[in-house]
Parts: sequence; C-alpha cells; structure tokens
Amino acid sequence: MLKMLNEDRLFPADPETRKVARRLFAEIEHLPLICPHGHTEPQWFSKNENFADPAQLLIVPDHYVLRMLVSQGISLDMLGVPDHTGVAKQTDGREIWRLFAENYHLFRGTPSRLWFDYTLEFLFGATDTLSAQNSDAVYDQISACLAEQSFKPRALFDRFNIEVLATTDACTDDLKAHRDIRESDWNGRVVPTYRPDAAIDPDHPDLLNNIEKMGAQTNEKVSTWQGYLNAHRARRTYFKSMGATATDHGHPSALTADLPLEDCEALYAKVLNGKTSDMDKELFRAQMLTEMAGMSVEDGLVMQLHPGSVRNHNQSVFKTFGRDKGFDIPKSVSFVDALQPLLNKYGMDKRLSLILFTLDETTYARELAPLAGAYPSLKLGPAWWFHDSPAGMMRYREMTTETAGFYNTAGFNDDTRAFPSIPARHDVARRVDCAFLAKQVTEHLIKEDDAVEIAIDLTYRLAKQAYNL
Repeated sequence: MLKMLNEDRLFPADPETRKVARRLFAEIEHLPLICPHGHTEPQWFSKNENFADPAQLLIVPDHYVLRMLVSQGISLDMLGVPDHTGVAKQTDGREIWRLFAENYHLFRGTPSRLWFDYTLEFLFGATDTLSAQNSDAVYDQISACLAEQSFKPRALFDRFNIEVLATTDACTDDLKAHRDIRESDWNGRVVPTYRPDAAIDPDHPDLLNNIEKMGAQTNEKVSTWQGYLNAHRARRTYFKSMGATATDHGHPSALTADLPLEDCEALYAKVLNGKTSDMDKELFRAQMLTEMAGMSVEDGLVMQLHPGSVRNHNQSVFKTFGRDKGFDIPKSVSFVDALQPLLNKYGMDKRLSLILFTLDETTYARELAPLAGAYPSLKLGPAWWFHDSPAGMMRYREMTTETAGFYNTAGFNDDTRAFPSIPARHDVARRVDCAFLAKQVTEHLIKEDDAVEIAIDLTYRLAKQAYNL
C-alpha cells in the first residue's frame, strides 16, 4: 500500500546519522504518551459519545487550520465557525470539508500538514493526499470510522497509548466532567489543570463575575485582598482533589512583582472598582504571578507560564467569533528582569517547579537557558505553539542544550485542542529529538548508549517528573 508519509521523515539526510536516528527512534517509538498540557475537552471522555462529522472534529475547532485559510481570504463563516452567540452560518460538514480539501495545498511545508497527513493515514487509513478530487471519498471514509465504537473518545485514548492527559480548566469550573470520569468504570487518566487567568486579568471582560463566583464557591470574602487569595487557595485545593498537578498562566508578559501588603490591598481595590490604568493592570498580573508561585510552594502544584501572545489581535474577529480563532500573535518578551522579583523570593526553593514557555525564540540562549541552568525552581517547556514544528523544535534544542542541558527541560507536551492530532505531534517531537541526538552521536559529543537514555527521558520520563505525574 502506498503511504503519504516516508518512514524516515524528519531524520537527517546523512546516511550514517540517519541510521543512528532510526535506532534511537526504535527505542522510543512505542512508549506511552504523556500529555501534561493541552486543551481537549473533558466532556469528550466523561460522555464518551461518537465524535461529530469530520469537519467538526478536524477543522472547525483547530485554530492552526483556521488561521491559514483565513489568511488566504476564506471567511470563518464559510468554515462553519459559530459566532459569539453560538450560531454558525455554515453547518454542512461536507461543504466545509470540500472547501478545506480544495485548499489543502496551502499547508505545504507547515507542521499542520505533517499532523494532518499523519492523522489521515494512521488513524483513518486514507493514504492518498487530500484534494478536491477525493474530498467526498475521504469524508465518507472518516465518517464511517467515526460511527464505530472503536473511534469513541475513550477507545481512541487507549489506542493512542496515552498514559495521562491533562486538560486546561477555568478556576471557576465545577469539574463535573472530571468527577464523572473518576466515577466511571473507565481507567483512563484525565486530570484538570488550574487556569486562573479569567479571575486575575483585569482586561478579562468577566473578571468581576468570576471573582464573585469564586467567592460563592469557597465562602470567602473576595471583596478583600486576603479573602481573594484564600479563594484561590481553596479552588486549587479542590482541583488537587480532582487529580490536578499543575496550574497554567497565560499572561501578556513575564513580569512579576513583590509588593508590600498595603500596596497589594490598594491595587486590588482599584481592580474591583474598575479604576485601573494599563500600568495598574500589568502590575496586578505581575503581583499575582508571584502570589501563585507562593501558593505552589505551599500546595505543590507545578506552575506553567505561557507569556508573549497578543491575544485576539483582530478586534472585529474577536467581537464576532470570540477567542481562539487564529488571531493570537507572538511578541517579544523579557524574562531576566521580569522574573527577578519572583525568583528573588522563591527561585531557590526546591518546592517550586516553574515551567517557562516562550514565543520569542531570541530569549532561548540569551535568557531562558541561563535562567533554567541556574535556578533549581525553573524548567524550560518545549518549543510552543508557533514553534511546535520540526524546525522550531530543532532550534530549541540547538539554542538551549549547551547551557541548560537536557535535564532542565520538561520533555514534550502537545498543547492541542485537536484530539486526533496528539499522536502526530508526539511523533514529530520524537523524530526531531532523535535527529538532534543522532547528530551529537556521529559528531562524538555523546555516546549512543547515552543518547538512548536521553531519548527515553525526553519522550517519557522528564514530562512525568516535571509535572509530578
């Protein structure tokens, strides 16, 4: 049978180095998947219902796919994306799929193409490149698969060999879906992650409602600074009781602060009154990162920081369709000065585990690797989002390894909403790491036996250790 994907994809072109990469990959190819950070829906696994049509599963929720098509003049309406009220103008999955197939050539050279080809071939058995000509046939083939018991979410979870999967959940979430999973007869491990941004960011439109909801959930007096912090502590405790091992923070910058108590109280009063300048907003977010770090020292939840994205860059798209529609754009970020207040307070405390991500690659060698190579509390997250790509992963290894080594990094996480793409993303990461290690072996920087151990660590052990899984 012909295949879309070559078995040596992403391995070095040099024959001897490629042989080493093949041997390394053989050691890790079938290891379980550790998925400590992502955005899949826990309801998929609690309800365990068949997925909808191919377009609703693979196209409509995938902002990587949406942004490329929109960049070529195709509207979100045509792609079946619901507006902020939940109404979609295009509801015919086959028509959405046809439009996608007609424009599949746009994804040449992108990681989305690698992921999608992998999903089509290895999950659905479609081995011909998707095109306008075979669009309907492939749609029907996928639809037939999705109707089967073996393509329900729990069955796919098991088929993908996922050992643990973390979702990302609002701090006010009741976690009912997670509770239902725990009370079911299925033994798949799906855990929540505490995401407090909507109750921290003064720019969030529902900030005050979310703070009030936290107060109601915890019986804390959130009109006071201490009551507000206690509400976060209580919610974190609840998340831990439901299996959470980590928190996640998506701030515009990495700025942290360590203000005196009276300044914190005054700043919080401004936030509640809605009388904050842009500087006040940034300072409040900065103080809250340090407060969250202190809580992580107390309760052991691993802290993830994802700064450097200008969210919802196009306001008309945001107003019409809402968040996460492909218009989040990277910007430059400083870490050395920004993190100093937090690190002065907690950076040497081994009870804190802070995993740093960046969309600004210029910081890898200059700031992030030296910081992680010095502070016991810091780990580097993998190449993220726009750099979750073969070239991006290779640049990450090349720019961080000499200073931070391998063991101040946190393995790989897929960070995806597109559940079927999870095995594809891990496959890419494993192959790139094997390519990097193979080059080090053939250049006599490390021994092949050591490379095997490193490959296993990068693929499996480091993520489990970094996230206390």
